[in-house]
Amino acid sequence: MGDDWHQPLWHIRASELTGDTGQTSGMTRREAVSARTVGSQKVWMGQTHVASRTSSGDHHHGDSETAIHVVKGNPVFVFAQDGEEVRLATEPGEYVFVPPFTPHREENPADDEAVVVIARSSQEAIVVNLPGLA
Repeated sequence: MGDDWHQPLWHIRASELTGDTGQTSGMTRREAVSARTVGSQKVWMGQTHVASRTSSGDHHHGDSETAIHVVKGNPVFVFAQDGEEVRLATEPGEYVFVPPFTPHREENPADDEAVVVIARSSQEAIVVNLPGLA
């Protein structure tokens, strides 16, 4: 059946995630759902891994909204507000929303790797690396 109501589902195995996507120093992004991998038109989804005692570079995701679900570890999300750094300490099961064009970085102060699942409102992983949060 080739109609819009009977499209096939896609199954992306963990072993099929690819690191061939936008990257930022200090973290590894792994792409699962995108225009390139499954032909999605409105969403990008994948994972980010931040090694123990590591901080990512400052970056933003262009005009994409980004939703983050903390799976493992206690990553800290850092952004600037009124000229000051704000730090959001998270735990597994929690979510973070990053508005479009908002500079931020991820930090992992713990001894274990942090893993988050990311969904974006575009079909590609827009990554703009920055020299700072300001």
